[in-house]
Amino acid sequence: MTTATTTAAATTTAGPQSTAVRRLLALGRAEATLLLRNRTALFTALVLPLFLVVVLRSTLAQQAESNPGLDVDSLLVYGSVGMVLAFVVYYNLTAAYVGRRGELVLKRLRTGEARDIEILLGTAVPSLTLGLLMAALIGIGGSVALHLTVPVNPLLMLVGLLLALATMIALAALSSAFTRTVESAGITTLPVMLVMQFGSGLFVPLDVMPEQLANICRLLPTTPAFQLIRVGWFGTDGSAAATGFAGSWGAAGSHLVTGGIWLALAVWGAVRYFRWEPRR
Repeated sequence: MTTATTTAAATTTAGPQSTAVRRLLALGRAEATLLLRNRTALFTALVLPLFLVVVLRSTLAQQAESNPGLDVDSLLVYGSVGMVLAFVVYYNLTAAYVGRRGELVLKRLRTGEARDIEILLGTAVPSLTLGLLMAALIGIGGSVALHLTVPVNPLLMLVGLLLALATMIALAALSSAFTRTVESAGITTLPVMLVMQFGSGLFVPLDVMPEQLANICRLLPTTPAFQLIRVGWFGTDGSAAATGFAGSWGAAGSHLVTGGIWLALAVWGAVRYFRWEPRR
């Protein structure tokens, strides 16, 4: 038997070779199992965002009283989708990174075949999947129930969604570096959560803010991605009249640039400060 034949036989016996996709799916399944066993994490991911949706509707109704013409229905669905992504992806993923680091799971995974980026993305798979499912249910269900218009530019919505998710993953990895325990994640993630909810136009629409404050908020890390989703959905970010498919790209230009810069900074910070094992 030749060397080539021996090698081929050994490969066949060992089964299919490990690939990046297989490793991601394996890590994702393991993380999903841990998530389903964690009642606190499930409550935070499933119940808390839905409670905030009720609070958001009341808040928007009050704002509409002093701002006639405010589109409460569209802002309710848009804000609800954003808050679900913030809690389910950013907060939940930060706690997951801290928990796996404390259990030395991340350290052990680095000794195997999986690359660093695969470990981080594999850990994020359940949070991303759950967040997207909940956002889709709220977005589609809310749009049908409230008779919202069909998205002006679905492609732009997708770009905004991908930018939001990528930024949240990077911010979660960065936040985990300054979080010692899973219990303290609620404190260390609070500043970013407040920026997402109040500074990105989810709880308080940028339309009702003073112009200077709104301009500052448009420069915050997560605002561009959420505004891209809004422009792609409704044809405007609230600063100008609604436009069509072609015009939405022009309205999205500044958000694309600002969002890309923040994503690059967040990724740099995550690579620079992320810790794979507990600090001794």
